Amino acid sequence: MSVFTAAEINYLLTQPLMRFASASTNGRPDVAPVVFEVDGDGIVTGGFDIIHTVRYRNIQNNPRVSVVVDDLASINPWSPRGIKIIGTAVVEENSGSPRFRISPEVIISWAINDTTPGIPKMERRKVG
Repeated sequence: MSVFTAAEINYLLTQPLMRFASASTNGRPDVAPVVFEVDGDGIVTGGFDIIHTVRYRNIQNNPRVSVVVDDLASINPWSPRGIKIIGTAVVEENSGSPRFRISPEVIISWAINDTTPGIPKMERRKVG
């Protein structure tokens, strides 16, 4: 069984970008928009020359990360939805290129699993 619900996987597969947040050992934050893929129970993201990014340097010493994938299902009525993942990241090789693998510890979603009109239902669960 996946750490993501079927509705969360379906949503993630429709989204082109996520925001990837990391922090240095002294707490200096960094956030960047990146492309991503769901890979089993994790999220993977690569890119060009990632070994020269702030994210890469941060993760070497502080693997704690958060990522957010969100959008507006509608602007009338206002209908935000999304998923926030709190977890850890490692650098792994994929076909000779480095990429980040994010392993969720906490998944927070809103208006994904429960799409009842009105105030979006927020869900938070620990995984792993």
